[in-house]
Amino acid sequence: MAELTFLTGPVRSGKSARAVEIARAWGDGVVFVATWLADPGDAEMVERVRRHQAERPASWRTLEAPADIAAALDALSPPPTGVVLDSSVLWAAARFEQPDAAILEDWSALLRRLLTAPYPAVIVGDEIGWSPVPMDTGLRRFRDLIGWLGQRTAAAATEAWLLVAGCPVQLK
Repeated sequence: MAELTFLTGPVRSGKSARAVEIARAWGDGVVFVATWLADPGDAEMVERVRRHQAERPASWRTLEAPADIAAALDALSPPPTGVVLDSSVLWAAARFEQPDAAILEDWSALLRRLLTAPYPAVIVGDEIGWSPVPMDTGLRRFRDLIGWLGQRTAAAATEAWLLVAGCPVQLK
């Protein structure tokens, strides 16, 4: 079974930086899986993406939003020495038109694949359900979906961490 680390927490809590810090120990063959599908849309989002890219070693390969992450990783030559997937929330958002059951099954299949991979992985998620229940049906569905993804990821992970204000708190 491969090592799988789950990092979760609120926005700007240090999750992505911690993921990069963990993965640096895996050498130059790390693959960063960026899960956003759309054009960044505005200058501020372009800058956010640029800052994230600048935090990663130049030797790392990047897979930009592959539809089938497992197949994209399997096709790489040479294979990765480790994988950083950032983030489960953006991955789910790109599939939001699908039924929840299909999204959850696809995520579970990806988790099973990462757990049998010959390399470690870090998955970055977000805690978005700590606020009042949204009045909008779609927002409630999305919040619930992200919560279910987080539960499945934490259950499968060998380690789970909550990051708050840059401070990691070990959950598992």
